[in-house]
Amino acid sequence: MTESDLPVVDFHPYRWGDPAHATELPTSAKDTLALFGVKTPEHGPVEPVEITLPAVALDAEALDALAAVVGAEHVHTDHDARLGHTRGWSTPDLLRLRAGDATDAPDAVAKPGTHDEVVALLDACSTRNIAVVPYSGGTSVVGGLAPRREGFAGVVAIDLGQLDALLDLDPVSRTATLQAGMRGPRVEALLGEKGFTLGHFPQSYEGASIGGYAAARSAGQSSAGYGRFDDMVVGLVLATPRGTVTLGSAPKSAAGPDLRQLVLGSEGTLGVITSVTVRVRPAPAERVFESWRFASFEAGADALRRLVQDGPEPTVLRLSDETETGINLADPSAMFGSGPGGCLAVVGYEGSAADVAARRAGATAVLTEAGGELLGPDGGEAWRKGRYRAPYLRDPLLDAGVLIETLETVTFWSNLHALRAAVTTALTESLTAQGTAPLVLCHISHLYETGASLYFTVACAQAEDPLAQWAQAKSAANAAIRAAGAAITHHHGVGTDHRDTYAQEIGPLAVDALRAVKQALDPAGILNPGVLIDPTTGGD
Repeated sequence: MTESDLPVVDFHPYRWGDPAHATELPTSAKDTLALFGVKTPEHGPVEPVEITLPAVALDAEALDALAAVVGAEHVHTDHDARLGHTRGWSTPDLLRLRAGDATDAPDAVAKPGTHDEVVALLDACSTRNIAVVPYSGGTSVVGGLAPRREGFAGVVAIDLGQLDALLDLDPVSRTATLQAGMRGPRVEALLGEKGFTLGHFPQSYEGASIGGYAAARSAGQSSAGYGRFDDMVVGLVLATPRGTVTLGSAPKSAAGPDLRQLVLGSEGTLGVITSVTVRVRPAPAERVFESWRFASFEAGADALRRLVQDGPEPTVLRLSDETETGINLADPSAMFGSGPGGCLAVVGYEGSAADVAARRAGATAVLTEAGGELLGPDGGEAWRKGRYRAPYLRDPLLDAGVLIETLETVTFWSNLHALRAAVTTALTESLTAQGTAPLVLCHISHLYETGASLYFTVACAQAEDPLAQWAQAKSAANAAIRAAGAAITHHHGVGTDHRDTYAQEIGPLAVDALRAVKQALDPAGILNPGVLIDPTTGGD
């Protein structure tokens, strides 16, 4: 099965992905969890139909104004629509919903069908002081879909799901123009019909969208070969309360600062991205994935660094630390099974047969010289086929009483191991002090000539108040990342979870500059208020 064969998924309010793919914990996992003091909660999650939503705050005139733009049939205030657009997919988001807390539900969901309708909706909301949260895939894991409500007449979720067309494909320039509501599988299916691929495959691929990729600077699991999403974007169209911004008349330009990069990563605070023009590549004729074993994380990181700095560079590079290797989190059927020992690297190649053969031969020589042991295709293929299944483990783990969450960061190579140690220590000490001994797993999945990302998975027994438990641990991790001089996020985005640390990272003058741009495009401050930058405090 390839990515284009996967279905587009409308996610359950608090169950990940396609219900047909729901998984159960293997017996080995259940037995191991008991050793960590994990106990099944007394009460299961509140069913969605039983969750009480706050009353709709918008009056009839405001709802009529929305309906005048998109049609009454595309404005929804019913329970299911509002609940389905409440928050995102972080563990705290899910814990709140599982406890029956939907206080962040939007008052209405509007579904525009064109760019012009998006502009008109923003104008109507700006005039009436209604906060807006742009919504496409809904897979934010950093609080990016829960805007501040205070001071506004209500909150409207603008669902871009109807903007799901491939507007243009230029096979000579190898670019495609995609509407923002397109989900990953639909993109690959439509491009595949023309012999092309976008090559962007984040773990949220089944549910995430083009607009979300752009707004959060997404990075897919094949980033070594295809690049991050912001590397792919050559143009975009932005709807704002004041009108339309169109950027990207050429691949590169010396005409002032590149404003495309200002919009990318803006997380719905400067406008609503309605379409992007991206670089595409010919669909690969061959895919080969294999696994390698290294004696230590440090040895594996050095080997992968040699590849990205001096070549040849594979399409996929991933290195799990000793703990993640032993647990085998990427393969639910083998979770807590016996791994290969040491640290497991997954190396993948995509392209023409000749290109794959040449890069594979060159990389094999480098990895062997660096002390790697080739384990063959089984581990690599198991990861490739199971890479979208790992998030399905979170639901049964939460059901079983496990607190499990992820976080990520990025730094330069010379700081990588110190950063990993600092974050691991911060998480371990914080959770241990709260009475739970955690497992802290780490892997590298995005690499550059100058540095790499670190992606942590944390698991422990749930405390009586798991939200407070994780908030304390997350705060400790954020502080450790900041103290180490690393970036607070590599691809998850800022949202509200990272907002304060992000402000510290860039400094008060830069915060004021961002606030000034927002004031120019969104004078009423209705666009995702409270996300990315805090509108209630000054830069200094």
